[in-house]
Amino acid sequence: MAATVLGSVFGISPVSTERVCNADFRSTKSNLRGRTQAIKSVAPTNHGGVRRVHKNKEDDGEGAKVAKLVESPYSKVEAARPDLRKRLSDFLEDARDLVGDDDGPPRWFSPLECSSQAPGSPLLLFIPGTDGTGLGLIRHHKKLGEIFDVWCLHIPVRDRTPAKDLVKLIERTVKSENYRFPNRPIYLVGESIGACLALDVASRNPNIDLALILANPATDVNNYMSQPLSGMLNVLPDGVPTLLEEIFGFKQGDPLTAMLDALTNEFYVHQMGGVGGGILRDIFAVSANLPTLSRMFPKDTLLWKLELLKSAVASANSHIHAVRAETLILLSGRDQWLLNVEDIDRLALTLPKCVVRKMKDSGQFLYFEDGVDLVTIIKCTCFYRRGKSHDHLSDYIMPTTFELKQQIDDHKLLIDATSPVMLSTLANGKVVRSLEGLPSEGPVLYVGYHMLLGFELAPMVSQLLKERNIHLRGLAHPMLFVNNQDALVDTQMFDKYKIMGGVPVSNFNIYKLLSLKSHVLLYPGGVREALHRKGEEYKLFWPEQPEFVRVASKFGAKIVPFGVVGEDDIFDIVLDGNDQKNIPILKDLMAEATKQAGNLREGDESELGNQDCYFPGLLPKIPGRFYYYFGKPIETAGREQELKDKEKAQEFYLQVKSEVEECIAYLKMKRESDPYRNLLPRVLYQASHGFSSEIPTFEL
Repeated sequence: MAATVLGSVFGISPVSTERVCNADFRSTKSNLRGRTQAIKSVAPTNHGGVRRVHKNKEDDGEGAKVAKLVESPYSKVEAARPDLRKRLSDFLEDARDLVGDDDGPPRWFSPLECSSQAPGSPLLLFIPGTDGTGLGLIRHHKKLGEIFDVWCLHIPVRDRTPAKDLVKLIERTVKSENYRFPNRPIYLVGESIGACLALDVASRNPNIDLALILANPATDVNNYMSQPLSGMLNVLPDGVPTLLEEIFGFKQGDPLTAMLDALTNEFYVHQMGGVGGGILRDIFAVSANLPTLSRMFPKDTLLWKLELLKSAVASANSHIHAVRAETLILLSGRDQWLLNVEDIDRLALTLPKCVVRKMKDSGQFLYFEDGVDLVTIIKCTCFYRRGKSHDHLSDYIMPTTFELKQQIDDHKLLIDATSPVMLSTLANGKVVRSLEGLPSEGPVLYVGYHMLLGFELAPMVSQLLKERNIHLRGLAHPMLFVNNQDALVDTQMFDKYKIMGGVPVSNFNIYKLLSLKSHVLLYPGGVREALHRKGEEYKLFWPEQPEFVRVASKFGAKIVPFGVVGEDDIFDIVLDGNDQKNIPILKDLMAEATKQAGNLREGDESELGNQDCYFPGLLPKIPGRFYYYFGKPIETAGREQELKDKEKAQEFYLQVKSEVEECIAYLKMKRESDPYRNLLPRVLYQASHGFSSEIPTFEL
């Protein structure tokens, strides 16, 4: 039965254990791709992170072709819907046809939703947990299918393949695909039991390029939970599934079941509204699918799964020291059945390249929870790669509209409270209140002033993407990209930089980004400017050498100088780095943080070399307003030979620095005449004109 279902529901024939590595499976995969032409294909992701504005040409009336800007796909970001729209109810619906009397063997299938991956995508093998259906990633299929070639392992309910044979089955698939594509990494994604099997496969194949994603790995059985469960199952009668159906009256096709099933439809959930409706839908879905659950977990299967778990855990633990693959562990904070946090900490120390991602509000069924998006997690941990290692340029994946909405929502309080004013300069020198003056085509290098703690970044980066479809690739300190488990701060606070395309600052990355015609954001003042002391606001801490001039001229990049002011209108610094050095505890924390971060200017005897890392003590104010001013773009095209001369390059560098200082001075002067600089006038204006209305500012 399950063989028929796999063919009809997922569009692929089942593959037996013996055939999993031969040509028949490959032809089956090809047939699947041929049978999914009706599915809307997804264009290959622009992994370079440069999404340029498309332009159409239209006549200006005098025969000249004028560029017409096409609306940004991010312009309606506020209305974006969640990327993951499936829920537990969808899993139960699809699993209904997969559970039955089929006694095996285990087989791979590829969901139809996963048929649109970009060329060169790595292979992802999903190894299921206790349910064995292979549908554990159903909420994530569509997004995963855009960047991975996804195969899922289905283990029928009545199958009794021991752990060692399941490991061999997965291993044969891994070796076969590695032979076909030796330069393509293979991802093993497992949950609970599946995570143990993945670890075992990795330990047996240290020379194959594997990447492991393990959700709540059951590397040590919690005997306080598992032993009572096993004892309880042994004393229950064999007819428990039938008994449940008879007691509650839940049988497939019965009126009560049909009624509960109807309550899960989208119209009812919409009427219930919001998150509450989603929770109720899951409750009704579980109730309506009790027969499915009872067939999925009959007594003998549950007892077998417990034995399978113990066997898989023992085998994985005995071989754990042989694992060489990089590993991402997803850890739920409320999973106490098969998981001990101490064992995960031990596991993380044992594995050579391991990152632990803790989600304190999540439970056992991690992949079904609303707050968990596997693709977003992979982006935030820089865990996606198509080669031997992660490349921040070629492996970067653009944010979805919903991911951008989440970033804007996370900074909504700051954006709403500061009502940013953004000015740019047209080619004729006119200053306008819009981003119209920014170049559409790259390469472009944006060079400017870094506010304390980078408060200016979120409003600026999101507005450029929304208004002009310009995706800034910011050059950031490498410490933001290190997944250090011993870091003094929660590294998840740096997720926003990775989602929005941040790149570790280096000469190579600047060179590569400009060669890709990207829009690049550079702060020459770096950490020293972003962590300045009292009285140093709006002071530039730039190096003496013209570091970016020559590389910009090599690619003919336009340089856009910009200034931003407003930090002194939202807080006062009450405890800066100099103050903290006089407090023993804070001094030690600062020294440790600086050591962990590393000093990119080590050896520089100027003030720029003083790159102490600390968190300043701030006293909030009633918020004023942020002002951004992008100066007229400075051309470097055709000046490469000229700027090879040190004196000419230095002169050009000082010109750019002077332009940034002039932008800051202009804003500091003009904001004094802004009647809406303070919060109260802005609130009153929006109260009378609508909270979505643009608040006026000073005259230009």
